[in-house]
Amino acid sequence: MAEPIKVLVTGAAGQIAYSLLFSIAKGDVFGKDQPIILVLLDIPPMMSVLDGVVMELQDCALPLLTDVILTDQEDVAFLDLDVAILVGSMPRKEGMERKDLLKANGRIFKSQGEALDKYAKKSVKVLVVGNPANTNCLIAVKYAPSIPKENFSCLTRLDHNRARSQVAIRCHVPATDVKNVIIWGNHSSTQYPDVHHCVVNMSGNKVACFDAVKDEEWLKGEFITTVQKRGAAVIKARKLSSAMSAAKAICDHLRDIWNGTPENDFISMGVYSSGNPYGVPDDLIYSFPIQIKDKTWKIVDGLAINEFSRSKMDETAKELVEEKEMALAFLTA
Repeated sequence: MAEPIKVLVTGAAGQIAYSLLFSIAKGDVFGKDQPIILVLLDIPPMMSVLDGVVMELQDCALPLLTDVILTDQEDVAFLDLDVAILVGSMPRKEGMERKDLLKANGRIFKSQGEALDKYAKKSVKVLVVGNPANTNCLIAVKYAPSIPKENFSCLTRLDHNRARSQVAIRCHVPATDVKNVIIWGNHSSTQYPDVHHCVVNMSGNKVACFDAVKDEEWLKGEFITTVQKRGAAVIKARKLSSAMSAAKAICDHLRDIWNGTPENDFISMGVYSSGNPYGVPDDLIYSFPIQIKDKTWKIVDGLAINEFSRSKMDETAKELVEEKEMALAFLTA
């Protein structure tokens, strides 16, 4: 049996983590022969809730789960990590402006970046989920200078899966028959779900998405806004934010980092933008089409970008530049 890997989940008493921990612990993410030490971090008032989560994990009698460490201390949580899944963040409350959210989360992710830098393995893979995920991820990067920037990513796989599913429903095929959708930019309502390079398996034939859907107006209009605003629609219906689908997306994202992407397929994730081939400003965490091999990602190069796509890509980049400037101004004040 392999040596256990140490996996941190922050915000571990929350609903995303509750949907996530079982999948990780039973081997759905890192493999059926990979033992796991789970580290669960949350704030002091949530420790009694975490006790209950640990009881449930124990009661699952999972053979790969070798230990569970629960803590409210960053020096314990971040020690010798192989993987850090940063789910916990300050949620947006009624009456809060975006700058308030950036300020509150800037402090959290500065502190967690410093803890990664000080305590985690330098090979640690860091996935930021807590919103605003792109900018929170960038802050963590800035405050963990000894860890390669390429080791950090933020979650846009949920948006990717939402886009895939909308096309699949429209074409009456399983979501697995829809390949190579792209989420460009920010995990926000400015994100650009792009299907210009998407293909759909229709009765064994690979068909370009626009030809499969046969409704350009929908693909350039309602489809984009549905994906952009899906999180808000879930909150309106459930009175709670996405949890099951977010946990599934986290699993997909990490499984692809660990095992690689299939040849000729690409997925979406927010990564460090410097040196990218699509004219996106440097020094952002921006979602691109990505392929992964040997736990190393690369941006898919050479995709044609039309004027429609360019304007959408620029719009979401502009928002990310504004977020970065606002967040860093608070942190350096």
